[in-house]
Amino acid sequence: MNKRIMIAVGVVVFVIVLVLVGKRTRTEFVPREDSAEKQAQELYQQAERIKGRKPVEAKQIYQEIIENYPEIEDIAQVQQELHQLNMDLILSNRPVEGKTVMHDVVPGDTLGKIASKYGVKIGFIKRSNGLKNDVIRVGQKIRIWQGDFNVYVDKSQNILLLKDGDEVITIYSVATGENNSTPVGEFTIVSRLIDPVWFNRGVVVPPESPQNELGSRWLGFDIPGYGIHGTPKPETVGQQVTAGCIRMRNEDVEELYDFLPMGSKVVVVD
Repeated sequence: MNKRIMIAVGVVVFVIVLVLVGKRTRTEFVPREDSAEKQAQELYQQAERIKGRKPVEAKQIYQEIIENYPEIEDIAQVQQELHQLNMDLILSNRPVEGKTVMHDVVPGDTLGKIASKYGVKIGFIKRSNGLKNDVIRVGQKIRIWQGDFNVYVDKSQNILLLKDGDEVITIYSVATGENNSTPVGEFTIVSRLIDPVWFNRGVVVPPESPQNELGSRWLGFDIPGYGIHGTPKPETVGQQVTAGCIRMRNEDVEELYDFLPMGSKVVVVD
């Protein structure tokens, strides 16, 4: 009888040991909480190594980090790297297959005519060709980036994405409407103004006035009274404080303005 008891006790102890070992083994394979940070960091380092030689591939890696690891601590740095790389690609003289064409200036050409031909803005042509004024000469080669620029605004994060088709070019911080007053939906840019006058409840506020809430640019929607504009109060960007419009820092809206011709699409989501 004592022998049987000893065998039974031994079996129980053996089973308990197996269970404990199994628990320890499973615990060892649970991913660490910082695994996302580690994976994102490895991708970031890979992009940093190749961005000078292979900017298009580096850009794809930055986009992968932003799409798959949006909660990492250094996401703002990744967004800035993507912004700089995209601007270097779009605004440099580097040819990009399927995206750029070279226009040979002929007699009678003007920047306005060239912009109209390719469906881009004069300011965009000037930015991408390093032109300080509107003067061009016969025989000059003008590089044109042919894109489908559009905007996506996420009110929950107060961010604006400038996109080329479905591809994110850059991300800006914006201010949106107080009490969720910025309308959601798909809109079209129907007006574009430099140094806009602000008509505030019957009062005309000139662009040079510090009371002008529109800043240096206005991109109006096909819904009266709403649009994207600059601000004399950059410290408010990133908050829900506007009367319903989308507010940007002046330097950001000036950059955006040159990318978006009339008819550009704007999607706003909660």
